[in-house]
Amino acid sequence: MNRVKVVFGHLSPPNTFKSHSGPVISGEQCKALSTGPDDIVVVHGVRTAIGKAKRGSFKDTTPDELLSSVMTAVLADVGLSPERLGDICVGNVLQPGAGALMARVALFLSGFPETVPVYVVNRMCSSGLQALFNVAGAIQMGCYDMGLACGVESMSLRNPGEPGDVSSRLMDNDKARDCIIPMGITSENVAERFGISREKQDKFAFSSQQKAIQAQKRGVFDQEICPVTTRFVDKDGLEHTVTVTKDDGIRPGTTLAGLTKLRAAFKPDGSTTAGNSSQVSDGAAAVLLGRRSAVEALSLPILGVLRASAVVGVPPDVMGIGPAYAIPVALKQAGLSVADIDVFEINEAFASQAVYCVEKLGIPLEKVNPNGGAIALGHPLGCTGARQVVTLLNELKRRGRRSFGVVSMCIGTGMGAAAVFEYPGV
Repeated sequence: MNRVKVVFGHLSPPNTFKSHSGPVISGEQCKALSTGPDDIVVVHGVRTAIGKAKRGSFKDTTPDELLSSVMTAVLADVGLSPERLGDICVGNVLQPGAGALMARVALFLSGFPETVPVYVVNRMCSSGLQALFNVAGAIQMGCYDMGLACGVESMSLRNPGEPGDVSSRLMDNDKARDCIIPMGITSENVAERFGISREKQDKFAFSSQQKAIQAQKRGVFDQEICPVTTRFVDKDGLEHTVTVTKDDGIRPGTTLAGLTKLRAAFKPDGSTTAGNSSQVSDGAAAVLLGRRSAVEALSLPILGVLRASAVVGVPPDVMGIGPAYAIPVALKQAGLSVADIDVFEINEAFASQAVYCVEKLGIPLEKVNPNGGAIALGHPLGCTGARQVVTLLNELKRRGRRSFGVVSMCIGTGMGAAAVFEYPGV
């Protein structure tokens, strides 16, 4: 049985991790095969703006409304009837009852017929990407030809709480006990164990903000954000109707000097701060997937092709290292290397883990989150994976040539997920 070992601050090689892969084209063929009737293709994707939890644009907006807005928009944009959907999978982490009621309500609020099914998946921070894996897998298996993968989270209305009803033996097992370590402490563990300095973390956070500021100024996000008209209650208790089109979390006034002055957030002598961590957020995203033959028969556009996917397990107490081990597995399946990838969308749960993963894999910084990441934009848990796919494929489209991109994130309790996409060019 393979085991993960940490020895003198270094992890065992990536191939010692147990991995479970989603739909892929066999490894060595990816570069040679640009098309095939059974390719899993992305038709279109949209997201809401990302709001600051508790005090941002969506603090009074329920998750079913957020989800309905993107479900409606993604189909309307391409003129597809919801009856064409074989299934809808929604990534969600915090909503009660695993979000199942919320998702079905969102479907009806969107005007979809009762004949269209929907379900919810929770793989924590990768839930939105896992929803895409699930839909892609069902298409590949022949269950249906087209499906919708979504992600949504209202962190304003729900907060992570106690672990729930779990065995009392949890405290007797080291790995099980590590699963309930606060996420901020896992960030500190990564920083300490792998020598990621406070200076590196703050510089990475500053870069994320600067890239997001410039992207917002250039209107880069305008094509991926669907406007959401909702209600907002001000500090005086007055209700207003607002249309939200801009991300809340981007901070134009951020300076490196200001970041260095922030106190550690999780332990007195730590290096993880509110400024170099992801923001607690609200938002939703939706991605329309289909079998290439079915998509072409309907004369729908093709925004990207899913070439590989992978999920791996890593030690829970340093869960942030997940992308460093999931990305190589996915790249190997796609027959690609780090050098072949044009853009990496790596979720910035914490600067400590993002810096570690980038350095571990030798990724040029200019290829990482070119429009900013979760430190600047926010991290609505169940939404993030789907949001990253939307952001990645729109960025590749802007470049206007055949190119490859990767979406990846760490996952609480000790996992990492990654997907490789191809933009086919124009």
